[in-house]
Amino acid sequence: MIRSLILAVRFLTIVPVPGRQSDGPGAFGRAAWWFPIVGFALGTFLVAMDRAVQALFSPILSALLVLSVWKVATGGIHLDGLADCLDGLGGRDPQHRLAIMRDSRIGTFGAIGLILYFLIALFALAEIPTGTRGRVLLLAPTVGRLAPLVIGPRWSAASPDHGSGAAFLGSVSQWAGPTHLVFVSVLSVWLLGRWGPVVALGSLVAVSVWSAFLVHRFGGLTGDVLGSGIELGELGILLAGAVLAPRGLV
Repeated sequence: MIRSLILAVRFLTIVPVPGRQSDGPGAFGRAAWWFPIVGFALGTFLVAMDRAVQALFSPILSALLVLSVWKVATGGIHLDGLADCLDGLGGRDPQHRLAIMRDSRIGTFGAIGLILYFLIALFALAEIPTGTRGRVLLLAPTVGRLAPLVIGPRWSAASPDHGSGAAFLGSVSQWAGPTHLVFVSVLSVWLLGRWGPVVALGSLVAVSVWSAFLVHRFGGLTGDVLGSGIELGELGILLAGAVLAPRGLV
């Protein structure tokens, strides 16, 4: 179990945890049970950082610093997935789209998409009042890392023999998503009150729609699709916070 946690931390972040990670068939599936927990731990770190930087800087600058550290802490792996998906959408057929996604170079669609994503996330975070921002920051990474557990069992891999995404999809338990969904629902009520489950489930529904569209275009799920779902799940929480918090609804 600890080895699976080590794998989850190393895969989802750049934190240099000591110890031996889980390996072999099914390793990613076992590690997936830890994904939302790792997201919660990341959120806890972001809350602490946000409190520190807000004491020194303006809301927009503190939001920029928190968001920057947030994405650096994940190694940009999910942003890379989002950029690859956006670039791949320009292909002429599923095979061509997958080939574009495997290209390590970033294209125009990917670059523009990342810029827009970062700007939207930045201003959404800055719009959330100080008293609520920490609660949103705690929920967003948790919900984001629940998304692959919800999406993964629904579709097959576009390339069953290629990449860590296929390894994840081939071993993730269909019970991991529903189990953690209960945890996240309770967490969202605690953090955001009665609107919490609506915000969390709404973000997951949006990720599901996005993933269904990409599955149709790519012929199945890939690691990049799952990574893009994490980013959009987080963004959904930030946008909901920016809408609800200034109105006193959370």
